[in-house]
Amino acid sequence: MSNFKSFHLDLTAGRTELHDALNLTGAEVSLNNLPAGVSIPFVHAHTNNEELYIVLSGEGVFFVDGEEFVVKAGDCVRVDPKGQRCLKAADGTALRYLCIQTRKDSLQGYTMTDGVMSEEFVKPSWLK
Repeated sequence: MSNFKSFHLDLTAGRTELHDALNLTGAEVSLNNLPAGVSIPFVHAHTNNEELYIVLSGEGVFFVDGEEFVVKAGDCVRVDPKGQRCLKAADGTALRYLCIQTRKDSLQGYTMTDGVMSEEFVKPSWLK
């Protein structure tokens, strides 16, 4: 059994979810493209999962619990599960963003506390 799976994203698709494509077990990740002036057509919240939105390009307006604020490339927004959210691309530009959904309070470690390095690991050609 392989310890990895890869998938090639169509960067122009409206929305691509990676859960099934990569057999993800700890997160849902999607790449989203909203054309200029287009909104997600609903407001939603979650029961258990927080979401992290990472704006890759363009500008838009983010709505959370009645508050609206501008987002642009480089902005990151974390929304609590109960946060009622929606997103719209600005009238003059498309909005491309990643959305990463994970169960709130489930992180057991992160790179600095979960990563393991060993001189005994097989190395790639550029580290030999």
